[in-house]
Amino acid sequence: MKFTKMHGLGNNYILFNQLDSPVNVLREKDYPELSRILSDVNFGIGSDGIILVSSSEKADFKMRIFNEDGSEAKNCGNGLRCVAKFLYDNLYTKIPNFTIETLSGVVWVEVEVDKNTTVEYVTVDMGKPKLLKGMIPMVGDPFVSAINEPYTFGETEYKLTCLSMGNPHAILFSDNVHEVPLEEIGPIIEHSRFFPDRVNVGIVHVKNRAEIDYRVWERGSGITMACGTGACASVVAAALNNLLDINQAILVHLPGGDLTIRWDERGSVCMRGKASYICHGELDKHFRLKEY
Repeated sequence: MKFTKMHGLGNNYILFNQLDSPVNVLREKDYPELSRILSDVNFGIGSDGIILVSSSEKADFKMRIFNEDGSEAKNCGNGLRCVAKFLYDNLYTKIPNFTIETLSGVVWVEVEVDKNTTVEYVTVDMGKPKLLKGMIPMVGDPFVSAINEPYTFGETEYKLTCLSMGNPHAILFSDNVHEVPLEEIGPIIEHSRFFPDRVNVGIVHVKNRAEIDYRVWERGSGITMACGTGACASVVAAALNNLLDINQAILVHLPGGDLTIRWDERGSVCMRGKASYICHGELDKHFRLKEY
């Protein structure tokens, strides 16, 4: 089983190409365990999860992504950029714009190449944010939004703005993203009763109307260096709170690097950023999953 390890601003994944060589040795139920084992930095390769790239009946290609804990993610902005770069660099497409099917729907991507015709930047149309509680999902009236709404966790109250960018996000604002104990409140909010499917937790500091800082606790993975859907959610949340303007390019600073996000007049959120290779390899011939 050959693999390619890639990252989008430090958010790293082990990618398996099923276009040429389907992972026939695995059953559908094996993928969660495969992700848990390989993501382990001590006994595996170490990653935030695995990505499967295959053909699609609904789009040009298909991406499935499994988190570090084995749960399957509906969408992943950083993963999409990695997949887009992999597909174009390896000549699975010669067209700079194409579509990728995810669990949350089909997304459009466009690549920009450098002088060596290698992908340098990827723009992803992440679609329209889902703002109603019933669509996120979260508890409460399914036909209203949660914008700067107070919620109590333990003895502390936080004001959350919640939405879905294909997966659920709870955003709170701070004057300093590093002063909020994300490692403590992240798992508490993720697993709280307010979010039946769990939730990603983001901390945002609005520096000015064109620039923000962002940190994230990702459901199923913990604190990561970057989160593409979370960066999109942070811009939408800030705009909903009148802290940013719609249809303006916003520079989002994440621990792993920067993304440019625009919530345009059509209502769609577009993300532009880089993706990079880490290594290529092959699992040892003696590698076996636990239940084998």
